[in-house]
This record gives sequence, structure tokens and C-alpha cells, in this order.
Amino acid sequence: MKRLYLFFADTTQLALQSIFAHKLRAFLTLIGIIIGVASVVVVGASISGFNSYVLTTVSKILGVNHFMIARMAHDGERSEEEWERANKRNKQLYVSDYEWIAEHCKSCQEVGAQANSRTNLKHEGRETFGTGVFGVTANMVEIEAKTIAEGRFLAPHEVEHAALVCVLGGEVKEKLFPGRNAIGQTLKINNAPMVVIGVEEMRGPFMGESIDNHIYIPLTTFGKYFNRRQGLQIHGKSSNPEIFAVAIEEARMVLRNRHKLIGNEDDDFGLVNTDALNNQVDKFTSMIALVVTPITLLSLIVGGIVVMNIMLVSVTERTFEIGLRKAVGAKKRQILMQFMIESSLMTAVGGVFGLLLAAGIAWAVSITTPIPMTITAGYILLALVVSGGIGMIAGIYPAYKASRLDPIVALSKN
Repeated sequence: MKRLYLFFADTTQLALQSIFAHKLRAFLTLIGIIIGVASVVVVGASISGFNSYVLTTVSKILGVNHFMIARMAHDGERSEEEWERANKRNKQLYVSDYEWIAEHCKSCQEVGAQANSRTNLKHEGRETFGTGVFGVTANMVEIEAKTIAEGRFLAPHEVEHAALVCVLGGEVKEKLFPGRNAIGQTLKINNAPMVVIGVEEMRGPFMGESIDNHIYIPLTTFGKYFNRRQGLQIHGKSSNPEIFAVAIEEARMVLRNRHKLIGNEDDDFGLVNTDALNNQVDKFTSMIALVVTPITLLSLIVGGIVVMNIMLVSVTERTFEIGLRKAVGAKKRQILMQFMIESSLMTAVGGVFGLLLAAGIAWAVSITTPIPMTITAGYILLALVVSGGIGMIAGIYPAYKASRLDPIVALSKN
């Protein structure tokens, strides 16, 4: 064991001496490895960060343990034929459907409803365009885990009596009431004077689109000033993740019973839940990783080819040294191991520098964009293993060539 340790220690020392004797050449050789490792790690960090960003934003928008039933809600992909069938089959959902599910779904902690429209808002010379108007039940604040930054959300009695009150999204507040308190102010919405009672916390853009340009009003008020017969979205929430699937299935069966669907008849409504959306995001980012990661690994292969060329040059330059070592008793495997260790060390050092470069890029992206760059251990391990492996593979042929040199011929070339 001691002899083996001394052999590797001596071989590594010789390899390091050779690398440091040609620092500039070694660095230029490693640029391909550095860029390749940085590319793999940055791509992995981008994919992981994008996944976290989307899931976090979806959680901000929809909350957790949350499902939605609507006429055309769905998760996953649908063919054109499926869309056409659903469009002909599915029915609008109304307040009676919401009340039925709320009464009969025992596994649901909360059941709420929402109706959507859009309008332009004007106030004291300021204006917003395409602002979402959400008519909601009071418990939507719990179902979607909304955060109210100022004031409060709608109260049950305000929904019951169609009160003229509203809660502003963060962007609407900033545009119509910049730098001042909006609570207690009156805002005309579809010609109805509504009192601002709350402001939702700003959630920031999602995929370049604002998710704060909206207002909430009582569902009953929405019916009076917008479209009373407009279809609803029915939202539900379980008390904990363990019974979430049970709550979804119970809500589904309750609505099927109300619509008198039997046997294998398809649902005449759509259902989607946050878990399904999260799974779709995971699937999407996994597909991206599957396609992009092998492409970035190509840069490491190119770097390995450069390392092989430089190692061949090194063998040619050190012919006399190799001949001398073989003349004094060095065996083929020792020469072979020396050059393989040298190429592996070079690429391993390149891998470390590549990781440092990737960390710098990830930090810069994280502070300049809303997407967090998450450098995962898996991609670090992948980059280092592949770079070290490429170094070893790249060193095989030069090392083999060096180990096969005839010491007499090698010494004669001095």
C-alpha cells in the first residue's frame, strides 16, 4: 500500500511540475474546459432557478392545496378534437353549482367562487388599461393565500349585501394612488363608486406579464354591474396536503351528481389543481434539461480534444525525458499513469475554475433578474465528473504513445 501511495504521489508531483512549467499554455488549453463546465452548471442553475421561480409564482397566485373547477379548466395537453368535444359538452358553472359543492363537499376546508372581466379605470387624471375585475367570495383570500399589504380583504357580509367596496392589486394602487394612502378613497368601476378597503401585496411580473393589474369586488356586486349570467370558476381548498386528492375527487363527484352524470360519461366541466400545474412545470423543465444539457456537454468534448492535442505536443517535447526515465527503470504503466494523471489534473483544475465562473454568472443573473439561479449539487458533480473523465480519456492516447517510446530512440533525439 505504501509503495502504491508513493508511486501516485511521485507521479502527481511530476504532473504538477509539468503543468506549472507551462502555465500560459496550460491555461489556454483549459479555456475550453472552463467554458464547458461553466456552461453546464449555468444551464443547470437556470433550469432549476426557472422551475423554482415558476412554482413560487404559481404559489403566490393560487396558494397551496388549491383546486379550481371551471367550464374549460384543464391540465396537460389536449388535442384539437378533445378541445372541440369539451367545448360542445361542458356547461357554464353558476352560483347554484358553487353553493351545491360548498354544502356537500365535506373534505373541502373552503369552497369559493370567482367571476372575471376586464375594464379600464380612471381616477384624477390617471388611468389603467385592461385591468382585471375579479368578483369573488370573501374566502378567496384564504383559498389563494393572498397577502393584503394595506387595509383588509372583503368581508362575508359585504359579499352577501353586494357592497360597493373593492381591494386593489399592487399595480393599480401604484398607478392610481401613487405615493399616498388609497384606503377610504372612492374609485369608479363600471360607473359604480366603490370604496377602496384594501391593497394586495405587489407580487411582481410573471414571464414578463403583470399579475398585479387587477381589483377584487364582491361576487354579488360583480353580478349587478357586469354580467350576472357569466360563468364562474369554483375554487376549493383542503385543510392539508394529505387529504387534498380526496377533496378534489369528492368535489368532482359532488358536481357530477348535481349534473346527473352517470357511469363512464365524461365530466361536463374542467378541473385543475396546483399539484398538476407543478407537475407540468417539472415535466417541462425536465424536457428542457434533457435537450440542452447534452448540447452544453459538447463544449466539454471540444475542450477534451484540445487537451489531447496539447498532451501529444507535450509527449513530443519530452521525448528525451521519457527515454531517460525508461532507461533508468521506469515501467510502461508508470509513464502511462504520469500522462493520464497530468491530463486529468489539468481538466480538474479547469473544472474548478469553470465552477467559479458559473458561480459569478449565477450571482450576476440573480441580482439583475427575478429568476433565482440555483446551482445544484447534481450539476456540479456532473460537470466535475465529465471534465475529469474527459481529461482522462483525452490523455489515454498521448500517454499510450509516451509509454511505447523506445528509450534508445528517444535518447537519440535529444
